[in-house]
Amino acid sequence: MNLNNKRKKRPKKQAPLWMVTYSDMVTLILVFFILLFSMSQIDAEKLKTVTESYQQRVIFDYYPAAIPLDQASNVENNEDESKNPLGEEDGNEDEEQDMNDILDQLEQDPTIDQEPDQLDRLLNEIENYLEREGLSEVITANRTDRGIVLVLQESLLFESGQAEILEGAMPFLDKVGTLLANIPNFVKVEGHTDSVPMSSYRYPSNWELSGSRASSVVRYLSEETGLDPIRFQIAGYADTRPIASNENEEDRQKNRRVEIIIMEDE
Repeated sequence: MNLNNKRKKRPKKQAPLWMVTYSDMVTLILVFFILLFSMSQIDAEKLKTVTESYQQRVIFDYYPAAIPLDQASNVENNEDESKNPLGEEDGNEDEEQDMNDILDQLEQDPTIDQEPDQLDRLLNEIENYLEREGLSEVITANRTDRGIVLVLQESLLFESGQAEILEGAMPFLDKVGTLLANIPNFVKVEGHTDSVPMSSYRYPSNWELSGSRASSVVRYLSEETGLDPIRFQIAGYADTRPIASNENEEDRQKNRRVEIIIMEDE
């Protein structure tokens, strides 16, 4: 065989190996952007439907306009009628007429009596008790907006300027304890003084004296007559709530007192 006739075949020129990786990468990027573009396409039909739905919905349908002066009174009248569509004023007039009729009937018929409330009945019982036990001369009872008030004068309970209960006052307080034991209401005990300044080591002012006197009464009622201490409230008002003028001894004596208030049930 003639070697000269045998030509050597040269290998064909091929692309570099890095071109394969590069083409793969470009292909992937192209596919990625195609996907992004396809996902970013707006559905024109859906957009049109949403737009029409908002155009058909009227949220605010009010356009302010000036009201002519000749129509202003008519507008006010219409507003008044709208505020009272059921004739409330007429109804109130009917109710007032009914109340007046009832009052006229009460005035014309003296046999119609109102039943006394609980405190009125209790006051009547207390007054009877005080009179029966011989206490009506030293203890007064009256009805106020605070409840039933029993007023005990200083001379019955204490020496002047002192807060220790006198031995002679104990029988009276025992009877008061018996009275309160039959009444379930809460009780407030208040101490009051006159306007004469008080100054001592034990009671620097009328505030301490009035509070100590109220405390002494509550302590005696709870310890000696067995009343539940939880029922009591204590207050000392010094000379801030007088019932007389404080201009003479007789009036000042009225102001020096202890008040036992039987409070109305809430």
